[in-house]
Formats: sequence, structure tokens, C-alpha cells
Amino acid sequence: MSRSRIMYLSFIVCMVMGIWMVVVLIQAGRDVKDKEGMVRMPSTDSSGFVTLTDAVPDAILEIRYFGTYNFVGTRIEGYMEPTALLTGVAADSLRAVSDDVKGLGYRLKVYDAYRPQRAVDNFVRWAEAVDDTLMRRYFYPDLDKGVLFELGYIYELSGHTRGSTVDLTLFDMDTEKELDMGGTFDWFGPESHPDFCGNPETGVYTGDNGKSPAGRSITEEQFRNRMILRNAMMRHGFVPLDTEWWHFTLRDEPFPDTYFDFSVRQLVK
Repeated sequence: MSRSRIMYLSFIVCMVMGIWMVVVLIQAGRDVKDKEGMVRMPSTDSSGFVTLTDAVPDAILEIRYFGTYNFVGTRIEGYMEPTALLTGVAADSLRAVSDDVKGLGYRLKVYDAYRPQRAVDNFVRWAEAVDDTLMRRYFYPDLDKGVLFELGYIYELSGHTRGSTVDLTLFDMDTEKELDMGGTFDWFGPESHPDFCGNPETGVYTGDNGKSPAGRSITEEQFRNRMILRNAMMRHGFVPLDTEWWHFTLRDEPFPDTYFDFSVRQLVK
């Protein structure tokens, strides 16, 4: 075989391999950069995860991103079923929280848990489309959509994608309603901060609503309700977020450097 023929075939092989690699990367999901700027490929291995209600049977689910009542206004990519997934160790800790609050007359109501990277990408694309303000009146009426990246409401990475973060509230079994937290899940604003109108470290209500651009406030009872959830989660190893009263991450999460991208659907035992 001539040298030119060998070089030609080598070129064809390289082209085919290059196309194959592109296909693999697309199928696996786009790469992401971690906090240090390192590029990582999301994992599709769900073996360390469980269906949340298998581990926490008393939990109530209202998976907002499976429906359309969320800040985007459409079902979010990657949510194939109205269920919630967590890493096994996070689910075990959440079961302890559930047992704890059940003794106080409450159940956990979960809005979101594990979130695939493709869902985060969906949020990013939505935030970049600044003219799409379908749900603004419900979730961010005080903000121009163009500041969502700048203010940290939308990121290219989310702790949820690592599988040990959960968004939730408390359900009062006596009233058969959610406990009044003074604000809705996924409200973009300082009113969602745990320190709004009070000190979460001491549990003292101050009524200081100076951070609210519209002069909104929450009552002492609403602040106290937020603290009931916060304290229960912290007692069992979860760390709160300083901008969302509903958001908690397991302190000793098993995959601190791994971002996942498999769909949200009931896992086969």
C-alpha cells in the first residue's frame, strides 16, 4: 500500500474518531466548570442514589420543576416523573429529620432534590432570554431579569446536581396546610434570606425588613416557622444556604466534586 494511501486512511480514521467523540460528549451532556474553573463531565451513574420516598415514606412531594408553576413557567428538562431523588446518605439523614418533625406535628414537603445538569442548563438559557418574563409577577416582581446572574440567583452549577441538596418546607398535620413561612419557594429576593427580619443564629425576631426593595415583611410567627425547619435540618447534618430559607445541603455529602446528569424518574430497586 502506498504511503499516500496510508496517510489518507489515517486521516479518515481520525475524522471518524473525532465525530464519535463529539457524539459521546453530546449524549453525556455538556461539560461544566467547577468553582476552580476545572472542566468536568457530568456523571450519569445513579447507583449512589435512592428514590426519596422509599427512604422517607412520610415525605410529601410537590416537584415544581415537573410542572409549570415555577419561575420558568414550563416543565424543566430532565424531570421525567414527579418524583425526587437523593444520595443514599442524604436520604438517611432526611429520614431522621422527618422523624424529628413528625413528633412536632409536621411532615416534610419537598419541592426539589437532585437536579440534573441539563435542568441547570435549562435555567441558564432561560435567564439569558431576558424578554421571557412569563412568571415574573409570581417569583421576581422586584427584579429586572437581566440581573439574575449578577445577583447569584442563576448559576451554571448547582449543589443540587451533586445529589445531596434538598428544597423543602413543613406541612402542618393539624391544619393540613403548609406551615406559613411568609414567602413562596423560589422567590428571588432578600425576603427569602434566613436572616430577613431576624437573626437565624439566635432565633431572635427583629422585624428588620430594610433589605426588601418593596418594603415587604414577615411576622414573628413566620420567622419562627422558618427557624423550626432550619433547626431540624441542622440537627441532622444539613447546612443551610444564606439566601434561601428552604435550601439545605448535607454537610458530609458523598459526591462533593461530582455533578450528575441522569433524568429524574423513579429508580428501579
